[in-house]
Amino acid sequence: MYRHTRLPGASAGYLAAREELRLAEIELMRHRERVAAQRRALPAGPAVEDYVFLEGPADLAAGDEPVREVRLSELFTAPDRALVVYHFMYGKRQTSPCPMCTLWIDGFDGVARHLAQNADFVVVAAAGPAALRRHARDRGWSRLRLLSCGESTFQYDLGAEDEDGAQDSTVSVFTRDGDGTVRHFYSAHPRMGEDIQQRGIDLLNPVWHLLDLTPGGRGDWYASLDY
Repeated sequence: MYRHTRLPGASAGYLAAREELRLAEIELMRHRERVAAQRRALPAGPAVEDYVFLEGPADLAAGDEPVREVRLSELFTAPDRALVVYHFMYGKRQTSPCPMCTLWIDGFDGVARHLAQNADFVVVAAAGPAALRRHARDRGWSRLRLLSCGESTFQYDLGAEDEDGAQDSTVSVFTRDGDGTVRHFYSAHPRMGEDIQQRGIDLLNPVWHLLDLTPGGRGDWYASLDY
């Protein structure tokens, strides 16, 4: 039996249950690897239009002007790098920043420097540049590239917005061909089906996984902008 600790006093029942759990965790890890390999093996996705976004100064402390236009193809910083986009639920019918998205993005800001070693990453919202940057300053996001969709249909086309302007949290991945063609590679939403409404992007946030280690689990906890 493989032991994770050297603590004395564990009952035979506890040790047996922990060993059963260890084997289940190994199988879960292997299944995650199989799913990740299946995702990586997706064939080339459809070509997408070169959407235009609005972006303020790189330094949040420098104010919100000037605002410049930047195209989707220009978000790739080097050949053979993927572009990961987090669709932030803020703007149009989502008149205030989504607390759960904010939780996600708090974490992204912390790991941005590590992610940048392998891929490009941006946060996109329907909200205008000034509103988006104001929230970013409130949260202390200093390492993220923040983009407003402006008048583009980017959010709608990627399923992060409906016909009425309601927003949805989404993660999308794009690739760029040698000739400059940008392709959609993958998107995921919280809704995975009619009976699964909120679990589709759990892998993006360690908070859920840490809570799942505890006896109480995640329960019905929901993030807040002000604890």
